[in-house]
Amino acid sequence: MSSLVKGLFDKHQKVKGTVVLMQKNVLDINELTAAQSAGGVVDSFFDFVGDAAGTVADTATSLFRRSVALWLISATVADGKTGKGKVGEKTYLASVITSLPTLGDKQNAFSIEFEWDNDMGTPGAFYIENYLQGGEFFLVSLTLEDVPNHGTINFVCNSWVYNAKNYKTKRIFFANKTYLPSETPAPLVYYRQEELKTLRGDGTGERKEWERIYDYDVYNDLGDVDKNASLARPVVGGSSTLPYPRRGRTGRKAARKDPKSESRSDTVYLPRDESFGHTKSSDFLVHILKSASQNVIPRLRSIVTLQFHEPEFNTFEDVRSLYEGGIRLPTDILSELSPIPLFKELFRTDGEAALKFPPPKVIQVDHSAWMTDEEFAREMIAGVNPHIIKKLLEFPPKSKLDTQLFGNNTSTITKEHLQPNMVGVTVEQAIQNNKLFILDHHDPLFPYLRKINATETKAYATRTILFLQDDGTLKPLAIELSRPHPQGDSFGPVSKVYLPASEGVEASIWLLAKAYVIVNDSCYHQLVSHWLNTHAVVEPFVIATNRHLSVVHPIHKLLLPHYRDTMNINALARNVLVNAEGIIESTFLWGKYALEMSSVVYKDWVFTEQGLPNDLIKRGVAVEDPTSAYGLRLLIEDYPYASDGLEIWAAIKSWVDEYVNFYYKSDASIAQDSELQAFWKELVEVGHGDLKNATWWFKMQTREELIEACTTLIWIASALHAAVNFGQYPYGGYIVNRPTKSRRFMPEQGSPEYDELAKDYQKSYLRTITPKNDTLTDLTIIEVLSRHASDEQYLGERIEGDLWTSDSQPKESFKRFGKKLAEIEQKLIQRNNDETLRNRNGPVKMPYTLLYPSSEEGLTCRGIPNSVSI
Repeated sequence: MSSLVKGLFDKHQKVKGTVVLMQKNVLDINELTAAQSAGGVVDSFFDFVGDAAGTVADTATSLFRRSVALWLISATVADGKTGKGKVGEKTYLASVITSLPTLGDKQNAFSIEFEWDNDMGTPGAFYIENYLQGGEFFLVSLTLEDVPNHGTINFVCNSWVYNAKNYKTKRIFFANKTYLPSETPAPLVYYRQEELKTLRGDGTGERKEWERIYDYDVYNDLGDVDKNASLARPVVGGSSTLPYPRRGRTGRKAARKDPKSESRSDTVYLPRDESFGHTKSSDFLVHILKSASQNVIPRLRSIVTLQFHEPEFNTFEDVRSLYEGGIRLPTDILSELSPIPLFKELFRTDGEAALKFPPPKVIQVDHSAWMTDEEFAREMIAGVNPHIIKKLLEFPPKSKLDTQLFGNNTSTITKEHLQPNMVGVTVEQAIQNNKLFILDHHDPLFPYLRKINATETKAYATRTILFLQDDGTLKPLAIELSRPHPQGDSFGPVSKVYLPASEGVEASIWLLAKAYVIVNDSCYHQLVSHWLNTHAVVEPFVIATNRHLSVVHPIHKLLLPHYRDTMNINALARNVLVNAEGIIESTFLWGKYALEMSSVVYKDWVFTEQGLPNDLIKRGVAVEDPTSAYGLRLLIEDYPYASDGLEIWAAIKSWVDEYVNFYYKSDASIAQDSELQAFWKELVEVGHGDLKNATWWFKMQTREELIEACTTLIWIASALHAAVNFGQYPYGGYIVNRPTKSRRFMPEQGSPEYDELAKDYQKSYLRTITPKNDTLTDLTIIEVLSRHASDEQYLGERIEGDLWTSDSQPKESFKRFGKKLAEIEQKLIQRNNDETLRNRNGPVKMPYTLLYPSSEEGLTCRGIPNSVSI
């Protein structure tokens, strides 16, 4: 056959492919369980899906054939008129493939054939249109086989596709190639830019469920003034007075009674691919959280108040009965609550009909070790809020509060208070030798104390001084409790210092003093360390990335796993956790001022200090030392969070360094990257716009800056969040160990409260801290928040497997990163077995496992997910 004739025959070729998708009904647990029924809805779901492969295939074939169309787009051959890549012929899905070995659970695979002439070049993208009436599906991937002169091409999609009539432009997906903007094949430039334009939207209108628009707004949807004037809350963000990171814009109409606030609704818009729903377990976890806040908790309160007439715990044993015997429920209450999914885990199944929580790790070995001074101090460096303690730099500790408004807030702790317990060391010597540390919860709280104490809660601003002993443990030396002056804030605080005691009523007083400290630490942890410094600060990065970094941009591919589910869990939090009279306001000391107080703290947030090494140096708990591992020397050598965290930080940075340097060959390529520059400019000026004038922002002109910024962001979203989240129930599930409220002031000698304390310290302690109703609420919520879903993606893993990029070198680097994390985990296990490291387990015999990279499903107190996903 002549070459001419052969060319004529070869010109018209077919490219075979496989499309993998999942039907909506397989995924949408929220809809399936909306009726709160354990029976009918779920049964009908399984009836529809069917157990037999033939049934699934028949259903899928009839549902999707000629209802889903695709067009291939060339990456190498442009239309002569427009310069855009040539678009191939419209093609429909063909038959269902039931034997694909890589097919995931509940996924359907379809064969497809494209007409693709030789002169069309190599496909680099495709359009897809869904003609199903009212039905969306989750598009997993398209794989093209035997593409002429190329071989296999993979398109990783992982996106919801709605009916075509809902879109102004066709849905487009790109092959798993990675390009800097300047390196994009010319035929794909238009498509790359248009997709980003679609994702940015025009900033107007109320967003609809099927949209994929990313935009910014302030936190003006926390209150509900239209429902009740008491639910009014100030707008957080958009001002120098109450600055805040931005959240995703929904465009809901303004509240009738407050035009600056957004009206509330049961559903909150999210760009569709940010919502739970790609897997069953994530949806189910959210459903549990919703049912807990809307159904379970109100019922629990009525059970305690109306049925049992016991609004208080009387002994620590009463608290432990929640785990050991539970609360026995009347049959009518049981039948009402048992269909709710969360209660299936809380109910005993032995016929005793008792509400029971899992025993928290902090009391699994010893019921009373939490009360020791050593454990009180150890949890400041190995607990759920381990990055607040600082080295004491000056004595006495001073305040940064405005003296004209709040008077002199210098600490009243004296050398005479401290030195008797410092084994002959003076305060000056201890400061010089890095032996004194402070847990300071004074300045953020003091300006709000008068308001807080006007409610049913009663609190103090606190300072705690600790001494680093020769055995590596920390010993608390003194606690200062401060209240506003009765004559006004400008007179400064009224303060009193409490010292350790082990016997008599003084020991009970000391236990209460520690409780006031922990209440403050619990609130700061939940609203600042956890919510603000991980959840809220990451959301602008998610938005800016999607608005300005194309899916084929290397930094988009690097950061994408670390955004998974963050916008969704944040939207849910605004609806049921941090909203007016939500879970946090109802059960934590800061109450209605919670978000406002976190906003005040955000004024001092510095992105460049969120990376672990810089954080340790800022707090004075480490110093730069080129001869030490990671260039730092810890001043508290046995500091579990810091020593474990440095291992993780170094692994992340090494991976990011290799990745960035593969794609950027010079610093000039950073400055010339138009998408990266637009991303960073908008992140600083809009996403974190209230801090845009800060001089510490990276200028994003060098590879070093990009590496540090990406490492810091990944650290925040993964390891930092893991450290402050997954220990909530293991440590705080025993409410006496980490109370969230204080309701009485310290008893004064001669008062009835003092006599009660002397007579029954447990009862007095329990009357002071979080009451029973709030305890049940706290336990219910933090148990859910401390769990890993079965589909969790951990650091070193990617949901796309090996197909996230076609570049082999970054894939090999990522595999090395995963292996390094596995090695680190073994190293951390060995540390926890070293008995000379007393802070690793402490008196409670609870090893520090929160920074172990891997985990199983459930309540494990370990594991580093890629993202802020719960």
